[in-house]
Amino acid sequence: MNDTVPPRVLVVRLDSFGDVLVAGPAVRAVAAGASHVTMLCGPQGSPAADLLPGVDRVRVWAAPWVTETARPIDDALLGEFRALVTEVQPDEAVVLTSFHQSPLPVALLLRLAGVPRITGASVDHPGSLLDVRLRPGEDLPEELPEPERALRIAEAAGFRLPPGDAGRLDVRLDAEPPAAVAGLGRYVVVHPGASVPARSWPETHHRALVAAYAERGIPVVVTGSPGEVALTASVAGDTGIDLGGRTNPAELAAVLAAAEVVVVGNTGPAHLAAAVGAPVVSLFSPVVPAVKWAPYGPLVELLGDQGAACRLSRARECPVPGHPCLSTVRVEDVLAAHDRLLDRASRMEHRSLRRASEAPA
Repeated sequence: MNDTVPPRVLVVRLDSFGDVLVAGPAVRAVAAGASHVTMLCGPQGSPAADLLPGVDRVRVWAAPWVTETARPIDDALLGEFRALVTEVQPDEAVVLTSFHQSPLPVALLLRLAGVPRITGASVDHPGSLLDVRLRPGEDLPEELPEPERALRIAEAAGFRLPPGDAGRLDVRLDAEPPAAVAGLGRYVVVHPGASVPARSWPETHHRALVAAYAERGIPVVVTGSPGEVALTASVAGDTGIDLGGRTNPAELAAVLAAAEVVVVGNTGPAHLAAAVGAPVVSLFSPVVPAVKWAPYGPLVELLGDQGAACRLSRARECPVPGHPCLSTVRVEDVLAAHDRLLDRASRMEHRSLRRASEAPA
């Protein structure tokens, strides 16, 4: 890295919305030592990159090795990538990947496009594809939360968070919530959707939860993507406020930020809720490890049998009849987790106020 002129850096994270959100602390670390940060994302992740502090520009590229963007590998694709890198003109690239992904395919393309310095974490020997390499399981621990893993990769490249940045998830909050929420005051958000069925709490359980909140006199806002409008309408029933398909990511962030509690599975909005500081009841299927992928924040209650037979299977469809890891979570369990979160939030606020009062003038 040049000691006098901060570099232009391309940060690469090519998969989903939540994956990009958990890269936020690493992006801020890069931004603290760079003159310009471009984030290269896939189509699913780019809306999250638009929310991240420290990103100067977002570019979108559909990688052929990402499941949701599978496409032919041909000269047109290679030319498209080379043109993108030529336009960005990075001095270096930091490739962020999860534990089960390799940085080497994109590192090869970056090298062919002329990027002189590339950092990534690779189990496989990278040869000349990486200038800075972390070895998962050796100099990069396997059991790290994803935000910390990404931050370790950025640090290996020479980028560290500035003083005062605790490394939490964060997003810009510059949108107003929809009018249906703006005047509510107290409310709970229930987000019933998930990217794959193996990560979903049953729809009937969600409906019963909304009804239980109604009995408590607590308004419920039900959120979801445009592809989940039938689900959100069913879950909202006659008592919930259905916002399914009616919020963009920035508006959803505003809705989550004002919620008393967010009830959500292992999906992108769980990480968005953590990023805006909302207390989260996480309905977490163990098909992926919670230590890596649970919402990264101080106010999280994790529900779901983490020792179930589907553990670490990365299954998209539940391999166990009856989906017991989540179907055994009761509405009463969620309500109890809600109350525990409010108690913890109150104690945290009390400690914060006491420290402020004891601080010297």
